Amino acid sequence: MPTPNFTQPTRPRTLGALTLPLLAALAGACSSAADQHGSGSGGLTGPGSDSGPGSGSANPGETEGGGTDGWDSGDGASTSGWAPTTSGASGGDPGGSTGTGEEPPPPDDGEDSTSDASTTGDDSTSTGEPACDEQTPVVLYLSPDDSNSTSSPVQVREAVLSEWGSLSYVPIRTWEFLNYYSFGYAAAEKGMVTVLPEIARFAEDPDDQYVVQIGVASETVSNADRPLMNVTLVLDESGSMSGAPMELQQEVCRTIAGSLRAGDIVSAVGWDTVNAVKLTKYKVTKANDPELVALCDALEPGGGTDLNGGLTAGYELAHAQFDATRINRVVLISDGGANAGVTDIDIISNGAGSQDKDGIYLVGVGVGTPDTYNDELMDTVTDVGRGASLFIPSVAEAHKMFGERFVQTMAVAVRDVRVRLDMPPGFSIVKFSGEEYSADPAEVEPQHLAPNDAMVFHQTVATCAPALVDEAAEFKVAVRWKDPITFEDRETEVTKKIQESVAAESPLLKKGAAVFAYAEGLKAYREAPEAATLAPALAALAVAEAALPGDPDLAEIRTVLETLAGG
Repeated sequence: MPTPNFTQPTRPRTLGALTLPLLAALAGACSSAADQHGSGSGGLTGPGSDSGPGSGSANPGETEGGGTDGWDSGDGASTSGWAPTTSGASGGDPGGSTGTGEEPPPPDDGEDSTSDASTTGDDSTSTGEPACDEQTPVVLYLSPDDSNSTSSPVQVREAVLSEWGSLSYVPIRTWEFLNYYSFGYAAAEKGMVTVLPEIARFAEDPDDQYVVQIGVASETVSNADRPLMNVTLVLDESGSMSGAPMELQQEVCRTIAGSLRAGDIVSAVGWDTVNAVKLTKYKVTKANDPELVALCDALEPGGGTDLNGGLTAGYELAHAQFDATRINRVVLISDGGANAGVTDIDIISNGAGSQDKDGIYLVGVGVGTPDTYNDELMDTVTDVGRGASLFIPSVAEAHKMFGERFVQTMAVAVRDVRVRLDMPPGFSIVKFSGEEYSADPAEVEPQHLAPNDAMVFHQTVATCAPALVDEAAEFKVAVRWKDPITFEDRETEVTKKIQESVAAESPLLKKGAAVFAYAEGLKAYREAPEAATLAPALAALAVAEAALPGDPDLAEIRTVLETLAGG
């Protein structure tokens, strides 16, 4: 393999003529639509783990309506103990919703993954308030990105291991790394979740810091047992799709055909203003249905570039065949090179549903190579469409995400998951793997969780009052979600004593720490491409490998890091 070159100039990341109207429309859509950003692991296939008391209890329909229990409003009005008990504890953002980071675009790494919320030891803050509140328990609401969004770690892997080899063009969204790699949390009962909070201390960390990892796992569903699907394929046949992108789109299409079963309904449209519809409400006869496979094989580049026309036709078909008893999905496949047509993103946001309504969620599938793929388009439209953003650079990845992980990519196990972290007085988050956290639940969007999946939150917390961390000190994680069919509220909570959890030394927490360090190390390396920059990530990886020998995810991470270090 040629030695990777990591000093190439950054390629401008543009979406051509659609950029300004698309982002302008997004700003309006995101302010009014419930944006699904869940986050989770790449599955439930790793080593087993005690699910704790969070695997069983639930209180269906405890509260109905919004703004009365603290989950939907920061006004403190509460009838069930869910209101926030602190204010101003959010991570750095003026709106109180996110941590602060160090990654200026391009490329766009999304929301920030680290926080400047650590205490300084001063007597007061810039607002004159005490720097350390030793009396008030801390309550924070957490959110990562969509539990199936996995684009950036795949882009990173392919960029490092491919011949062109540059990280300059690749976004690095830390939560997507925790989504992509698998954690072996015990699966939940149908319609339920398991919750496992874990706490640790590492020798190299300051005495006032702890690492907290929260796993929220869903039920296991096989492809044979899933509900039937309504799938609308929106296929890119523009000229930029020539070569590898078109071949990969065909493979994704064929792999989806192989995962569908008799009774599923499929429509297909292209980006063509004259005749976008290729297949209408076709009922699949079996896996690898010949008519659907033939459609995939016949795709070719050189057609129109009107994404708006394709999406409009696709959503019209999806709405016409909508069935609440089915999984309703629009799957957009593209190299991200659209340069005309998208002036109104409402067709996506209007189809995505609300917190009390099922929707037609958009799965965005990027194809091509990391040096040519435009990530912004897919990341933007899938945010509004309440779905996952994937990147498929190879036949093997197509089979992984739409074969092995087909149900995980396409289905929903529980809806509108919300996670609340209660900590003793004096604690704050100083590093955060997810997309946002806040003391105000209204600042954090609820997230759907797929079957065979787990949300994984990994954060470092610090205390300005270490004397309070005694044998009785506890962390509590509460999770609320909606039943996938009835939309009734359910909730559960798990409490862990800090000292007991630290003594347990969880292998899965160590894996999470390695994945987190990997993503953060890649960001640091992109800024300063020196082998020494990767030392913290390699050290965290070694700890995880000792706890989980033979783990294939950790082996992949080592390959990427050692390739970078040797380059």
